[in-house]
Amino acid sequence: MLHTDEILSTIRMLHNEHLDVRAVTLALNLNDCAAPNIELVCKKAYHKIHAYAKNLVTLCNDVGAKYGIPVTNKRLAVSPAATLLSGHGISAAVELAKTFDKVAADCGIDIVGGFSALVHKGIDAGDQVVIDSLPSVMSATSRVCASINVASRKAGINMTAIHLIGKTLPKIAEATKSQRGFGCAKLVIFANIPEDNPFMAGAYVGIGEPEATVNIGVSGPGVVDSALKRRIATAKETGKSLSLGDLAEEIKLTSFRVTRVGELIGREVAVRLGVEFGIVDLSLAPTPTIGDSVGEILKTLGISKVGAPGSTAAVAMLNDAVKKGGLFASSSVGGLSGAFIPVSEDFTLASAVRDGSLSLEKLEAMTAVCSVGLDMILIPGDTTPETIAAIIADEMAIGVINNKTTAARLIPVPDAKAGDWVDFGGLFGAAPVIEVRNVSASDAFVQFGGRIPAPLQSLGN
Repeated sequence: MLHTDEILSTIRMLHNEHLDVRAVTLALNLNDCAAPNIELVCKKAYHKIHAYAKNLVTLCNDVGAKYGIPVTNKRLAVSPAATLLSGHGISAAVELAKTFDKVAADCGIDIVGGFSALVHKGIDAGDQVVIDSLPSVMSATSRVCASINVASRKAGINMTAIHLIGKTLPKIAEATKSQRGFGCAKLVIFANIPEDNPFMAGAYVGIGEPEATVNIGVSGPGVVDSALKRRIATAKETGKSLSLGDLAEEIKLTSFRVTRVGELIGREVAVRLGVEFGIVDLSLAPTPTIGDSVGEILKTLGISKVGAPGSTAAVAMLNDAVKKGGLFASSSVGGLSGAFIPVSEDFTLASAVRDGSLSLEKLEAMTAVCSVGLDMILIPGDTTPETIAAIIADEMAIGVINNKTTAARLIPVPDAKAGDWVDFGGLFGAAPVIEVRNVSASDAFVQFGGRIPAPLQSLGN
């Protein structure tokens, strides 16, 4: 039985605290669309996607209206494009990406993920086509997102692939120079990529996934922040002492409520689409909206300047409590499920970089305990490919050694230097270009290439 305070709490979340279903992502396997010529591949892919996704937006809006909970983004994730592109060339890759772009537009879908390659142990012909085509694909499409998995716990770190990505990112930035290098915002590099992630730019359909499924991404940093502020205010009014353990419990309880909301929406959308329900991913994914910020949560927890000593511990506590609350709420939690720290998409984090309290090195430390990694980081346009690769390699090492997903979404902004402010608009937000120190000091390390071996599974200290 629901108590009055539970009902009022949910109403507050909806109307005052930015609670939404951040993404309903239809995950679709396209492997049966393979064909000897790209025209037939594109035709089969278009018809299959359209058949499954043509009613997705309408159904999401209907279900959202029924429960009074907005569904912000309607998205599509497909199986890795590299599989379909084996035996084809760069022009074929661009045509396939344009097909994804067109069918998404025709269905009203916001973003398509899955222009992807898994190269953690090596690069095959299809993978090479995907990587080589990225500058053309990112500049020729508006809705297509890409992901490359370059490392895993069992395979180690593919430094040859990372060096190639380091060379490719500046090319993407130059190809989208009129948008300040925005094409790079649609590419994420992973270690231990999850197969059921509903969040972009890293969503794709793994080989163990069903033919079609609905995965839900639920957010709500503003909800968590407001709950913490109420708890702290109540403690002050009553004169009761409050510990970090008490605050962690409040985060856990709030996460429980948010996850239940997400699963409710996801299951109904799946039933109406006639596909399986997959997972609910409770990730505190901030937006540029004031108050919808992971950085603000850290401030509420007592870190007056994000990036100060204690920031990593606060993120660790937040991430763990979110996961515990989500797992208690549902047996179908998956994806990433934790706290994101995308700099340009979080006004407080961007401000901390601007003010000098949050550095690239501190962000890297925080990624060791959050859900993803170096996300939406703007770097100077003249950063060398080897330095870009070295930054990515550091992030991948954190994921491999700690057996967790990590990622890097780096944007070398053409003609920009540290401190310049860049505004991408919308959910991608704005941020200053962060300082990258010791440029070119890692060139020799990166140029060795090869693969850093997988770590021991025991003796883990």
